[in-house]
Amino acid sequence: MTAADGFFYIFSAICVASAFMVIAARNPVHSVLFLILAFVNAAGLFMLLGAEFLAMILIVVYVGAVAVLFLFVVMMLDVDFAVLKQGFLQYLPVGALVGAVVLIELVLVVGGWTLAPAGSRVLGSATPAGISNTAALGRILYTQYIYFFQAAGFILLTAMIGSIVLTLRHKVGVKRQNISEQNLRDRHKAVTLRKVPSRAGL
Repeated sequence: MTAADGFFYIFSAICVASAFMVIAARNPVHSVLFLILAFVNAAGLFMLLGAEFLAMILIVVYVGAVAVLFLFVVMMLDVDFAVLKQGFLQYLPVGALVGAVVLIELVLVVGGWTLAPAGSRVLGSATPAGISNTAALGRILYTQYIYFFQAAGFILLTAMIGSIVLTLRHKVGVKRQNISEQNLRDRHKAVTLRKVPSRAGL
């Protein structure tokens, strides 16, 4: 067994264990931390496959933005998780159906890979010769899939604005800016002119 095989088994085992702990942990903060650990190990698997761009995106976008955003939302929102878990049984059939669909898809993917070993050679030759994986993905993203790429950016922007709105709390007695009042005020309200006699103060 080579070193690459050893790293593959290590990253895979930690990734699967972390993914299981995401749904098994009782504390939602611990679930987010396990999610970050799963993303980091998935990035290691992408590095072993030679997809350094996907590994970097997984770390920068998902770990550095999405997972940390989830962590902040969970910590800042006053959510009673005991109340949320009371209706667990009524969502169990839907969850079981979704899990069965995902399991069937995984079986089909693994079965297709086993029945068609030539697929590995096709995937290995996807990157054109003479350019890196990052350059090839950049050409595709900013030419053929530019509209989908921009749509994904708008979705992430909407998620960021939504998290800010959810965590924004107005406290009584705290001075805040009122932009409309500032724009509508005139010089009579903003400036007071006084004629001060010579050698006399106000």
